[in-house]
Parts: sequence; C-alpha cells; structure tokens
Amino acid sequence: MVPVTLEDLAERLLGAAEGRTRLLAALAGPPGVGKSTTAEHLVERLNAARPGLAAIFPMDGYHFDDLVLKERGHRPRKGAPFTFDLDGFVATLERLRADPPRDVAVPVFDRSIEIARAGGRILPAETQIILVEGNYLLLDEPGWRDLRALFDVTIMLVAGEAVVEARLTDRWRGFGYEGEEMVAKMEGNDLPNMRLVLHNSLPADYALSTEGTV
Repeated sequence: MVPVTLEDLAERLLGAAEGRTRLLAALAGPPGVGKSTTAEHLVERLNAARPGLAAIFPMDGYHFDDLVLKERGHRPRKGAPFTFDLDGFVATLERLRADPPRDVAVPVFDRSIEIARAGGRILPAETQIILVEGNYLLLDEPGWRDLRALFDVTIMLVAGEAVVEARLTDRWRGFGYEGEEMVAKMEGNDLPNMRLVLHNSLPADYALSTEGTV
C-alpha cells in the first residue's frame, strides 16, 4: 500500500479518472476510522475541480432490516459482515459499472432510526467518480473478497486500535449508551468487527491515515 495524504489521493483519483466514463474507488476501513467524514472531504476536493464530478455510495444502506436480524438471532451483531445484503450490494456495484452509465438509486442508512431508506440517494449518470465507502470492501473472506475486482482504485483508512476504540465510544455515548450497554455494544460487536477489518483485509492500492484528521 502506498501512503498518501488526502490531497495526494484527490490528485491520484483525478488522474485515474481521465479517459474513463466512470471510476469506482473503494474507501475501506474499520468502524470508527472516519470513513464517512473522509469521503465527504474527498468529494469536496474532487468537486472543487469540477462540480458534480464525484459522489459517495455508502455500503451501510445494505444492512438487513432489524426484523430480519431479530428473526435470525443476529440483531446484537448488526454491523458484522453477515448482517449485510452482500448480493444486493454487488448487484448495485455492477449497475454502477455499466457502460454507458445510467442514474442509479441507492439505499441510505439512517443511523438515528437504525433503518435503511430505499432509494435514499440518486447517483447521476454524469457522476464520473463514485467513492464507495464501507467496512468490508476489502475483507478477505468468501464472497467479500470478490468485491476487489469491481473497484478501479482501493484505499484503506488506517488509525491505531486505541484511536478507533475511543471514537466508537464517543459515537455510542452520543446515542445514550453507558455502562453495561456500552460494554455489550463495544465488546460484543464493534471491537470484533474492528479487529476483523484490521487483521483480515486484502491490501489496498493506497493507505490514508486518519489519526488526528477526523
């Protein structure tokens, strides 16, 4: 992996997009590393070069609904790889790779109500660079590892485990988690997911540190 700054990455993506109708860039990393914030900053830089050039496609919209997770006994592990509709996600990536490009509606996860809203965002046909953002885009496990072939550029966001854990704690504290509830949320789900990404991901083209930046 080649270490880059946000400025470097924006320039490299602009260069990689030249001559293409569309470029899909994977922005992977563990929960709490700052994927959403980094994606927003990166899109701002890209769209400063040309308005409408880039847009974000979050993987979180493919969470299974809570009703499905409860039926399967998976609700406490929401956010683990097996709680996502991987096949649906792949189908959308393939639609985004179609030539010529078309408008594509994608779901958006609303964390405040823990529900994915179908058709919550439209990725216009004229959008040349799609930043695909999610925890498991480079996960080296059956099914997930096949995603790598669908991306033109891959980026891994990196930060120390202690930094990521502190950010996750702050996140859930903001949603009212404390005490035993916080321990269950972190030790029972978020930290295992974090370690899975950190220790079982395929190498990316670029590595971007988010320590001290988000």
